Amino acid sequence: MSYNTIEVSSDARGIATLTLARPEKHNAMNSQMMAEITTAAKALGADEKVRAVVLAAQGKSFCAGADLNWMRAQVDQDRAGKISEARVLATMLATLNNLPKPLIGRVEGNAYGGGIGMMAVCDIVVAVKGARFALTETKLGLIPATIGPFVLRRLSETYARQVFFTAKSFETELALRAGLVSAICAADEMDAAIEAEIKPILQTAPGAVAEAKALLQQMQGRNIENDIELTVNALADRWETDEAQQRIAAFFKDMT
Repeated sequence: MSYNTIEVSSDARGIATLTLARPEKHNAMNSQMMAEITTAAKALGADEKVRAVVLAAQGKSFCAGADLNWMRAQVDQDRAGKISEARVLATMLATLNNLPKPLIGRVEGNAYGGGIGMMAVCDIVVAVKGARFALTETKLGLIPATIGPFVLRRLSETYARQVFFTAKSFETELALRAGLVSAICAADEMDAAIEAEIKPILQTAPGAVAEAKALLQQMQGRNIENDIELTVNALADRWETDEAQQRIAAFFKDMT
């Protein structure tokens, strides 16, 4: 299947790579990218030949969060439209989260907003030293709602309180301590670092890996579907506030 915003490939060992391919937009997500990632993740999950999936990105950034044109479109949406679009992102994240294969994040640049959401649904994340991360939604009067359930599952509440609403950026060292990142490496060591994560996976039984991952998610005790309903409505509530509307209008005015 051909895609416009992502690329998907696989090697002879069954290691697939799903690559965000909007480098000119810093891999910011729009509706098309979210839908394509969801479709690709479902196909990879159903493919018995795929042993693991590497989530990568082209260009200098891993993912800058929401595409600006996508955000502009949300301003004019009614409440039902805002909830519908938030659900597209939530569905994408849930599909990646439930992937019955190990998902390895290859983070070679900065990640913001939804980009952190994608890191949070990876089982393992290898990040390049010096990359920066932030949840900047509150600067616009919004909240990191849709990605919230996935981010909180990855971070302890202690670390979530430090980054969830402050909008401050943080580096790989804090991300490592918080559990968002599993390993840090230099840029020229990334291939070797990813391979070091892949080799042990290839020694495992695929069916056992899928069932072990599913069991782990069941034991976490939170119903992700309920969380999604809570968060898409919470985000719609924020979009409708005067504070958010004023902040977003000012943001786009500054960009013209």
